[in-house]
Amino acid sequence: MRALEYFEVECPETAGGDAYSQIAADILLDLDLIKIIGRLHITIDPETPFFLAVGLLRKLPGLARVHDFIKVLKKEDEIILDIGDETHLAELLNILWDRFGRDNVKQPDRFTVVIHSVDSSVNEIEEMVVFDPGKGMNRDLIYALHWIAPEGFKIRKQSIKGNRFFYIASEDTLPENVVETLIKEKFALIEGTK
Repeated sequence: MRALEYFEVECPETAGGDAYSQIAADILLDLDLIKIIGRLHITIDPETPFFLAVGLLRKLPGLARVHDFIKVLKKEDEIILDIGDETHLAELLNILWDRFGRDNVKQPDRFTVVIHSVDSSVNEIEEMVVFDPGKGMNRDLIYALHWIAPEGFKIRKQSIKGNRFFYIASEDTLPENVVETLIKEKFALIEGTK
């Protein structure tokens, strides 16, 4: 597992900062988000009070297509899939069952799937997307930040644009110019432009 390139929790109380570092690390590990987050800076201000997390996402791997891990062969009115890697086999079977019906998709052994009565070409099957690493990522990231933030903060705002994200939570509404300045400062810090 890769570690974050940059991870900092800024808090005026050392014990509080250490606790939030551990909470954040545990939640990010539990939700397997360490592999998609490159840099993360969390600021906790118990005086105002507010919680701010800004971060940069790593470049995600591309879509996993059938041809990435399966050899596809045509035999009369059947297509035979020779499985080279079982990593996404469960997702593939669900896609094939939805598209061709359970009666037309058989798995005689661990490394073979046979599709009967197929009207698709080998190329169409090879190009089918089996797994999208970005799907659900935004939801999982916001969910994680919601759990990392202190309880009781009613006002929350989040954004994920490109490879940048932020999540701010506070007890009371903060002036928009203050929020924008905080976010800009913390992004400058993690991007090395400050």
